[in-house]
Amino acid sequence: MMEGDGGMAAEADKAIDTETSNHRLVAVSLDEASISRGNPDQEHERAIAIFDILEDNAFTIPGRDLGPYGLVIGLVENKLSFAISTEGGDPVMTHLLSLSPFRRVIRDYEMVCESYYSAIRTASPSQIEAIDMGRRGLHNEASELLKQRLDGKVDLDHQTARRLFTLVFALHWKG
Repeated sequence: MMEGDGGMAAEADKAIDTETSNHRLVAVSLDEASISRGNPDQEHERAIAIFDILEDNAFTIPGRDLGPYGLVIGLVENKLSFAISTEGGDPVMTHLLSLSPFRRVIRDYEMVCESYYSAIRTASPSQIEAIDMGRRGLHNEASELLKQRLDGKVDLDHQTARRLFTLVFALHWKG
């Protein structure tokens, strides 16, 4: 699915009440023990993803109205951890997700990102655009996978899922 093909994602996004301020993230971070410093491109991607999430997101826990929420994303025993808290920092719940379903898309996304960062320094605009379209397509695939894996536990819109996948991918950069 390409970025412009958001028909189904847009319909699903309408189901989340983005006008209710409690149905959102007000703090997002990466667990310091799970991540190390990245190169400048990686650090830039992380910072943009966090900024964009905080500016505009839809995030709620079905059947609960404890938001707005804080979120710490990390790795716990080779599993993806979503530690959710209230705005005040009180723990709400932690979801642990297997990384196995993400391995292929993370590997493919990493290869395309490497090609993209290399291309922006030397390739023609049309080559860069072609690589970027592939990168966006993989990003969309990964964000849909993330939404599926969180289904019934956390409801989020397509853009929030995309930005959260950027941070999940950042955990892959450790070491």
